[in-house]
Amino acid sequence: MRSRRLLALAVAASAAVALSACSSSPAAEAPETDAPAAGTGEFPVVIEHALGTTTIEEAPERVATVAWANHEVPLALGVVPVGMAAANFGDDDGNGLLPWVEEKLEELDAETPVLFDETDGIDFEAVADTAPDVILAAYSGLTQEDYDTLTEIAPVVPYPEGPWATSWRDVIRYNALGLGLEAEGDALIEELETEIADTVAEYPGLAGTSTMFVTHVDTTDLSTVNFYTANDTRAAFFEDLGLETPAAVVEASEAGEFSGSISSEQVDQFDDVELIVTYGNQELVDTLEADPLLSQMPAIANDAVVFLDGSGPLGTAANPTPLAISWVLDDYVALLAEAAGLEK
Repeated sequence: MRSRRLLALAVAASAAVALSACSSSPAAEAPETDAPAAGTGEFPVVIEHALGTTTIEEAPERVATVAWANHEVPLALGVVPVGMAAANFGDDDGNGLLPWVEEKLEELDAETPVLFDETDGIDFEAVADTAPDVILAAYSGLTQEDYDTLTEIAPVVPYPEGPWATSWRDVIRYNALGLGLEAEGDALIEELETEIADTVAEYPGLAGTSTMFVTHVDTTDLSTVNFYTANDTRAAFFEDLGLETPAAVVEASEAGEFSGSISSEQVDQFDDVELIVTYGNQELVDTLEADPLLSQMPAIANDAVVFLDGSGPLGTAANPTPLAISWVLDDYVALLAEAAGLEK
């Protein structure tokens, strides 16, 4: 369990410095590590996914990852990638690493892998320079063209169903499968589920609280309420925490979209919303409370709002990933409970 130290962290946004590997660097210059290589399962491994079928003939020794958070799976399982995407938001000190990733590398006594600058998309040349045996991307927005290009470098494990729609459990399952560590991946999921259940159990009154995640609010235009649907991993995580999804959010989720919006004039559709999570600050609270329509929402009227810094570690970790869950869990649940007026 993490300490409550997140609440003491400075949450002012800092410019994330995306560190990229030099495209002319030979693969031999990728950081060396004493961490174990992947591949204790049986090979070949055949993985069906949204972009086709991937066959991994033998246990990979050099693992690269692209896109958001995929590197957290091998790291959580004790495997240090030769290359991974640099953090381009949520990075509190500009070194290209999120705090929980930095801590894991220190725990493994490993050097920082080559960091791919994905500010303008995947750096295929930098990925190729690390000479990977497999490329993990179970949580990503890979296009078919991206996938085909990466496949020329090494076998690729992309998302199972749709871009940016992979649950944290399937991020672990699919990436662990690509490593030949399926059983270890299942054990990690079980460990995290237990940790979540134990933490939520400290606030029994939180169970069943109707909660929605409102997207960034424009205080100059409150004519609509914009929110994440249950298809977005941030809102989906509420279910793991024992929270309920409001009826309007459930309805909006049926279309398969990641976000929805409702006119403020239809604010009565949010009469069942008891708790709101959003990105913002006290200025937003004051604005919402002063609005004649939105102030009618039970969550607003009861000041049951959790504000996250969207560019800082806490706001970033609200999007659950294999390492971020443990890092943020105690503090996130405590913030939810506090906003709901609950104590342990």
